[in-house]
Amino acid sequence: MGRQQSSLHPAAREALRILGAQVRAARVEKRWTGDDLAEAAGVSRYTITQIENGAPAVGIGNVLSVAAIAGVPLFGAADRAELAAMRARAEDRVALLPSRVDKPRRRMSDDDLDF
Repeated sequence: MGRQQSSLHPAAREALRILGAQVRAARVEKRWTGDDLAEAAGVSRYTITQIENGAPAVGIGNVLSVAAIAGVPLFGAADRAELAAMRARAEDRVALLPSRVDKPRRRMSDDDLDF
């Protein structure tokens, strides 16, 4: 029994294809073979092919690691310091939000009152 395939949002599918194309372009610009990138990232050549084709089943950690090693800017950040600043801002925002979210309670209408 393999992984269960969930439906993929069209924007997510497009993002995977874009990132895959960016990885391939960066790899080719560096004049690396797929095997070179696979070895540098510690993954299989098949994983590189899947990433470059935008396959949704590849683990997000592998995708981001391969992209970073290939030189693709993650989240538009130029370097690790900018990524760290983005993470800090996101964590600050989360800290301002409630720790949990409850569904809104249904308001009773006059029709709900049965006498």
